[in-house]
Amino acid sequence: MREPQSIAVNDDERLIPIWSIVAAAVAFVLVEYYFWLVLPDGKHKMPLGLRLYFNFSWGLLASLYFLMVGYVSKDAPRRAMSSRFWIVICFVMPGGIGAVLYFLLRAPTVSRCPACSTHVQSDFHFCPQCDYRLTASCGNCFRTVRGTDQFCTQCGHELATDHMPARLRVLGE
Repeated sequence: MREPQSIAVNDDERLIPIWSIVAAAVAFVLVEYYFWLVLPDGKHKMPLGLRLYFNFSWGLLASLYFLMVGYVSKDAPRRAMSSRFWIVICFVMPGGIGAVLYFLLRAPTVSRCPACSTHVQSDFHFCPQCDYRLTASCGNCFRTVRGTDQFCTQCGHELATDHMPARLRVLGE
């Protein structure tokens, strides 16, 4: 497994790199330039409303495309995925299909086990190396529950009989 980058949940604004914001601004300005200065020199003149519509919509689409590629470049390493591969997929697949594929196929975020520092996926209930209980879960159906729940919402199992560790009960309060 690759070594994932750690970006805290509250640092989501760092998931779009500066180069991507600059590229998005340049793409928007280039589209503006094309629709206002290059395109009107043709033999067919578009009505002003249609020019405004195409100008801003295509400029926004080009900008969003670069922002999306920047997001993928930062989010993929956080999930222990190859950012180069997914950036190439996003550029090669037309019309944003690469981004849709990325969001459909991306792996869950990876964090560390507090007990043994092994990389674990965020949806794991137990560490696969040291059996450390990472999240509160039902002892009967093993679905995630809140630390304050008395009964499992899926199977109705009484959670007090599971002997949930005190640290998970405190986190839920």
